[in-house]
Amino acid sequence: MINSKALILSALMLCLISGFQQESFGKVIWDQDTVRFPDKAHLMPTAKPDRIILNLAANPLEEVGINWRTATSESTSYLQFAVATAGPAFSEKAENVTAKTTFLETQQDDEPVIKAHYHEVDLTGLTPGQTYVYRVGSDKAWSEWFQFKMPKQEGPVSLFYFGDAQNDVSSKWSRVIREASFQFPRVDFMLYAGDLINHEDADFEWGGWFEAGGFVHASVPVMMTPGNHEYAKGVILSKHWKPQFNLPENGPEGLEEMAYEVNYPELKVISLDAEQIDEIPAQKMAQVKWLRDILENNPKKWTIITFHYPIYSTKPNRINEDMLEYIKPVLEEYDVDMVLQGHDHAYARGRVTTKNGEEVLGEGPMYVVSVSGPKMYDIGDDPWMDRRAYMTQLFQWINIDGDQLEYQALTATGELYDAFQLKKNDQGQNELINQIPTIKERIQK
Repeated sequence: MINSKALILSALMLCLISGFQQESFGKVIWDQDTVRFPDKAHLMPTAKPDRIILNLAANPLEEVGINWRTATSESTSYLQFAVATAGPAFSEKAENVTAKTTFLETQQDDEPVIKAHYHEVDLTGLTPGQTYVYRVGSDKAWSEWFQFKMPKQEGPVSLFYFGDAQNDVSSKWSRVIREASFQFPRVDFMLYAGDLINHEDADFEWGGWFEAGGFVHASVPVMMTPGNHEYAKGVILSKHWKPQFNLPENGPEGLEEMAYEVNYPELKVISLDAEQIDEIPAQKMAQVKWLRDILENNPKKWTIITFHYPIYSTKPNRINEDMLEYIKPVLEEYDVDMVLQGHDHAYARGRVTTKNGEEVLGEGPMYVVSVSGPKMYDIGDDPWMDRRAYMTQLFQWINIDGDQLEYQALTATGELYDAFQLKKNDQGQNELINQIPTIKERIQK
């Protein structure tokens, strides 16, 4: 006689070891992959949109890019948006936009093969200073409504700058971006100086980065420059980079969305791909020429450049020769105001320029190296460092208003660690006003 209870139990066990499946409303059926990674089940793609991110556009006063992910069951996905209202009536006037959809299959190390659809929409013709709401998905499963505000035509521009997140991102880096949003609830954009994650195609690591950023990434435009950990073997960009981000394509040919520029009324922000400067001579020279051409005809009052490998390293005995030889002279020649970098997993900042073959301190671009994640390196004690920190997770707030740039570096606990102002005189030269707090330097004992 057949035991019906035994049959039911056998069927349940078969479900547990069967291949990964997804139900239409985003419920995950436990399988061999989720049994192996029980704490990662929430990172698997489903019908409900996740990894939603607002991307900084080349014309940030009138455009944004929006990206999100779903399971492959969702071949078509939509974005609905409207001008925000004080009450819920905005949803009655929402416009519907069909997203561009890209299939992505990735697998790295011991992670399972993960297949997903990534969706993107460019919103153009937006009104400076206006507040908008949007949601993504379909009638099968929608995200919540997110809200963002476009910058005004005139007035200050503010940003967060994060050095490498890279390791233990969802567990130990998340507090940094959240503390930043507590301290400064409204900024115009966020900038990442590379090494967002540790292994370029590790989907779970990317999932942790998006999980840590949460609604902040979906509400504040983000720009990022690739670091060496976004590359495999120094030359193969992460398969995730272009499907999950939607960055400007106005850089050198072949470097779209890695090297690019963004223009506010009085501020130009430029990303360079330092890994390709280091690894590929042709792409190095293409970026040098492109950068020189941009700066030769630059009408903006302020210029900030970001790339991953520092011009001046904080880690002892580390030299990035190509950055020193090819990029540094261009920055000095065209009086770039600030250079935001990563890679060295410590903090330092200072101004340096070259005159008659000799380095002169206290003049030239303001070079900053910072780290926001928990991985730390030793730090040197070099003359260019006006301020330095070891074993300290930091984020930076920068505000540009007219002839003044205000800068603050805060720790993960919200403590002000470094501050200064740059003020432009009538000749366009910067006067540095240090506002360093009285707390001691954080250096290796």
